[in-house]
Amino acid sequence: MRIAEIFYSIQGEGKLTGVPSVFVRVSGCNLRCTWCDTPYASWSPEGPDLSIEQIVEEVLKHPTSHVVLTGGEPMMFKDIVPLIVALKGHGKHITVETAGTLWQSELPAGSIDLASISPKLSNSTPWQREGGRFAAAHEHHRINLPVLRRFATGGPESTAGEEPASTSRVVLDRQWKFVISSPDNLREVESLLTALNSQLPTEQRIPPTDILLMPEATDAEALTVRSRTLAELCKQKGYRLSPRLHVYLWGNTKGT
Repeated sequence: MRIAEIFYSIQGEGKLTGVPSVFVRVSGCNLRCTWCDTPYASWSPEGPDLSIEQIVEEVLKHPTSHVVLTGGEPMMFKDIVPLIVALKGHGKHITVETAGTLWQSELPAGSIDLASISPKLSNSTPWQREGGRFAAAHEHHRINLPVLRRFATGGPESTAGEEPASTSRVVLDRQWKFVISSPDNLREVESLLTALNSQLPTEQRIPPTDILLMPEATDAEALTVRSRTLAELCKQKGYRLSPRLHVYLWGNTKGT
């Protein structure tokens, strides 16, 4: 796989905020978010092609059990499956950060400990960036309800409204992270959740505590201002506020 970077840091977002983790950032993405903060893994992919063995060797240099597979879009690549299997063979906890538009059917049960699914709202569509040449394709692909349903159920499709056995789930835990540019985006979040939950049995529906609102900003001052607004929305709805701790600590820079 083409790899933009591998680095050891702390998780700055979501349920595992603050946990020391090795990040493996694949280079390549099927979307083009206008506010993408890692253009070197999407808009202008860069980095060397590394074998599974080389990636695992680099990961094992660092004293943590947590590995985050991010991008770009890691679910684009078939080699993500043997990479996850290899890392699980070394006892690693695997988080996959994904837009939830693609699925790898060869993933074995229990291979993803935490899926961090970030469906892209309309605020992500690049109508102006680079003359809007990616806008139509991005808008067409940014939401894929069948794939989102797969993540919600843990992987296997439900049969007769029953939840798949825990031993058959590919995904063991999930968090649903939404990038919010303005409070108006919340209506879109809730519309998507309603559409998705309507396709799920009651016991599988996404609880408010698994919904994370994250401010769209890449500097500490803007993050603070927007986080205060999102904090009030989280209090009203029972959602979680996802900070971007790494930005507060190091700024919007590579390797953090």
